[in-house]
Amino acid sequence: MKNIMIPLIAVLLGVIVGTIIMIATGYNAVAGYTALWNGAFGEVYYTGEVVRQVTPYILAGLAVAFAFRTGLFNIGVEGQLIVGWLAAVWVGLAFDDLPKFIHLPLAVLAAAAAGALWAFIPGLLKAKFKVHEVIVTIMMNYIALHVTNYIVRSVLTDNADRTENIAESASLRSPFFESITDYSRLHWGILIALVCVFIMWFLLEKTSKGYELKAVGFNQHASQYAGMNVSSNIILSMVISGAFAGLAGAMEGLGTFGYAAIKGGFTGVGFDGIAVALLGANGPIGIVFAAILFGGLKVGALNMPLEAGVPNELVDIIIALIVFFVAASYMIRIVIDKFGKKGVK
Repeated sequence: MKNIMIPLIAVLLGVIVGTIIMIATGYNAVAGYTALWNGAFGEVYYTGEVVRQVTPYILAGLAVAFAFRTGLFNIGVEGQLIVGWLAAVWVGLAFDDLPKFIHLPLAVLAAAAAGALWAFIPGLLKAKFKVHEVIVTIMMNYIALHVTNYIVRSVLTDNADRTENIAESASLRSPFFESITDYSRLHWGILIALVCVFIMWFLLEKTSKGYELKAVGFNQHASQYAGMNVSSNIILSMVISGAFAGLAGAMEGLGTFGYAAIKGGFTGVGFDGIAVALLGANGPIGIVFAAILFGGLKVGALNMPLEAGVPNELVDIIIALIVFFVAASYMIRIVIDKFGKKGVK
């Protein structure tokens, strides 16, 4: 019960403090939140956009959470997402004569493989040479960004800022979703994300390999003493985490945009995945709800300046406050425990 209450209290506190900031800076908080809600769920188009935004958030959150549940901190989800995006688009452009039932899965798997390969490197360095994964994954984010930009400009195009659109046979876009959401960019990737939620839960909770991965995360020395191969489990954990991140990139490359482009900076989805995992308590179901919250805030914020004159940066402040309160959850635990003891008396 306490594990559920802490994220809820963190969200409530974030909204309350955000409201105080909004009022203190001279904005109408009621109008701001009304505009936020209308921008996220006021029309079916906006709701489709929310679900579209939720899709990569779920996968990025799973990538962070899977590594964390196995004792690792994968800060490189952003870089793994970027290389997954590139790989998916590359396959989407290169094999345009394949039927959809082959081409689309191939592009999706290419993205997962690219993300897994990018995560394999810090996993190997951690397992074999005890190099901390946080440092390596942060640095590999920048390598991914600049290598991807080079490939887009010099390999996939002739010095252009973006590639051509992928072949229709590799696209996740669907006329069905367009028709029911007033031509939003919602695509079939949401089903892939939900399948991955089940995969993570099943792997960690229902398989012996999942037990091994979690055991190594809890205590490497005890796991080694019990006969587990610690090095291979560390590498496997990072590879699986990277595959989730690569799939998040495929959602953008094959679904939302349909092309790869020069990036002036990071997409932010991979870093937001850290916040999604934290708010979701690193659990698959919690990540889904956290992704819905973050997706709704991000999409709804775009309507705030138009309808209420409130800058959408205030939503970023609210998100940051929520993450702060989640990170400081030990303070919330102390308050809950004190109230619990008073209730018992």
